[in-house]
Amino acid sequence: MSRIGKKPVAIPGGVEAKIADGVLSVKGPKGTLTMGLTDQVTYEVQDGQIAVEPVNDSKKSRSFWGMQRTLVSNLIDGVTEGYSKTLEIKGVGYRAQSQGSKLKLQLGFSHDVDLDVPEGLDVKTPDQTTIIISGIDKQAVGQFAAEIRRWRKPEPYKGKGIKYQGEYIFRKEGKKK
Repeated sequence: MSRIGKKPVAIPGGVEAKIADGVLSVKGPKGTLTMGLTDQVTYEVQDGQIAVEPVNDSKKSRSFWGMQRTLVSNLIDGVTEGYSKTLEIKGVGYRAQSQGSKLKLQLGFSHDVDLDVPEGLDVKTPDQTTIIISGIDKQAVGQFAAEIRRWRKPEPYKGKGIKYQGEYIFRKEGKKK
């Protein structure tokens, strides 16, 4: 039994959920999100909550059960509160600047890195070493944050690079003479 899957997802006030043609659509104050439904679990919208149950007792159905319930919960949370990730840049001359739908990064390369901000995401740079990515789709926020971080991962000797806020970088001792 999935401990996560057993709990139904509560639908807060001001949020509408519909299932039609194999697609769950959730509409809330921040926007609308949709998710394709798998045939391994059944979904029911009733009494202000969404219940997710496996179709049968097979291993495949049970393995999808908890994950699908979490994905439904992420849709509800996204349209009510939204998601955000904060990246911190450390290094001499490393900077970030948000310019409308573009993000300009100076990361020690011979050229600046210009990234297009995906549709539905908002990128802010309160200062030159902080990037805040926010949006209603948890997967899109995390994916864009990972793409930015991939340009200059934190290195273990001085800690230079782009890291998530609160991320611990394992530090190594340098070469001894």
